[in-house]
Amino acid sequence: MTVLVVVEHDRGKLASASLEALAAARTIDADVAALTLGAAADGVAGELAAHGATTVHQVHHDLLADYGPEAWGEAIAQATRALQPMAVIACGTDRGNEVMAQAAARLDAPLVVNCTAINSDGGDTWALTRSRWGGSLLESCTVTAPVKLLTVTHHAFEAKPGAGSGTIAWLPVDLDASLARTVIAERVERAAGVTLSTAPLVVGGGRGVGSPEGFAPLEELAGLLGGVVGCSRAVTNNGWRNHTDQVGQTGTRIAPDLYMACGISGAIQHWVGAMASKKILAINTDPEANMVTKADYAVIGDLHTVIPAISAEVRRRTSRA
Repeated sequence: MTVLVVVEHDRGKLASASLEALAAARTIDADVAALTLGAAADGVAGELAAHGATTVHQVHHDLLADYGPEAWGEAIAQATRALQPMAVIACGTDRGNEVMAQAAARLDAPLVVNCTAINSDGGDTWALTRSRWGGSLLESCTVTAPVKLLTVTHHAFEAKPGAGSGTIAWLPVDLDASLARTVIAERVERAAGVTLSTAPLVVGGGRGVGSPEGFAPLEELAGLLGGVVGCSRAVTNNGWRNHTDQVGQTGTRIAPDLYMACGISGAIQHWVGAMASKKILAINTDPEANMVTKADYAVIGDLHTVIPAISAEVRRRTSRA
């Protein structure tokens, strides 16, 4: 039996998280199939094959023209019944966890989310490690089910190329019109550039920034490095930044290569939104701040001095290059 990977995409643009899910699936079995939902995703088959997908099952339906958790969940459930894989895996992004929960409810099957390690061992019971409480706890657990439904923690598995044949197979589904209750009805596009959720670098500011005007140096640094600016909930509560800039459990969950957390204490709600970052640099005057103790790197100092100094060095090196 194969392992089926649910492919996350936005109107045909492949989410890099899906390649991580493929890498996780390949640690279980060499026979890995991918499931794409909506005709817009047909074009990603080649990239999926280049990352080890032996078969790409394509699902077309009018209700899958854009993202809708109920329609996606039902399509995954029907695909699971038809294909009978040993496991169905998605990346543990907001969307991945949401659609897998929908599928699990429809299949009446257990779902284990945010796995960091999978030991299938060829048996009916799998040993798993999963991230809990915003990454502050790793839990060992087991799952026994005819088909295992899993999501893997963002960045827990590194996307790696793998030679897959990428054979295209069309998979029919029957979706009731009532599933259109939850679909994307309206989009607000950024004027230009990357979004907070997709940026490779995020410069985040907290209460320590001090004022709306205090974000100007952060904006400058983000611009120099090709990133975007985010903020903590305290900042949006004070009205300094729009809620769309908030990183956290009640804001946007980010997964950049580098998150620079400036003047942010690191409350658990903020950490949940930032923990998928590959590396975190904390800039804070408090060496005991939660964000400092959890960060990969830390600068103990005043952000109003440190950030301009970093920007000046970036400009110096850029002009010299």
